[in-house]
Amino acid sequence: MNKAIAVFSGGLDCTVAASVYAKDYEIHAITFNYGQKAFEQELKASQIICEKMGFKHHIINLDWLSKISTSSLNTSEEIPNVDFKDLDDAEKSAESASSVWVPARNTVFTSIAASYAESIGAEIIIVGWDKEEANTFPDNSKEFLKSFNELFKVGSPIDIEIKAPAIDLDKDEIVKLGSDVNAPMELSYSCYKGTDIHCGVCESCMRRKRGFKKAGIKDLTIYEK
Repeated sequence: MNKAIAVFSGGLDCTVAASVYAKDYEIHAITFNYGQKAFEQELKASQIICEKMGFKHHIINLDWLSKISTSSLNTSEEIPNVDFKDLDDAEKSAESASSVWVPARNTVFTSIAASYAESIGAEIIIVGWDKEEANTFPDNSKEFLKSFNELFKVGSPIDIEIKAPAIDLDKDEIVKLGSDVNAPMELSYSCYKGTDIHCGVCESCMRRKRGFKKAGIKDLTIYEK
């Protein structure tokens, strides 16, 4: 079977993305530890999902990234809470995104995934980048995806392509896709804060909540609020 690398935090988007290719590829999922508050919960979710789906699982520690980051995800800074109305407010979304931005995170993750791909001869790298979050996170955008794939054409001795099945999808459409491919979405973990139960008020939790609601699919996630 052909091999694939999945950049895998155990979150909703990457779980759905990897599930799209689960039947056709031997998937090697990579979970990164960059000092994020949610690492323990992300790792737990990743391990459970990988075991259920038959993915191979690898952990990479990026201590240096945590040391240079000023993000509220991996510093003592408080992660902002948001309301549903804030999700479509460009100014407030930009403010929230700025707080949780980790320097060049997806650039770093994808480059490391490419190293793994070259080392095992994987054909594709699977990521959970999506249209909704690309509005405030440029490293989730279609332009970023296209640019990285162009880079691989000139910078790698093997054919590697990044696959982002959610690149044109909003969160509710990702939930619908996850339902279609039987992704174990109920096992995924999205909360920025790293609480045992999803906090329900950070931007990631709120987008997850809204996605299931708009999709009309039962949300089995337990939230604190």
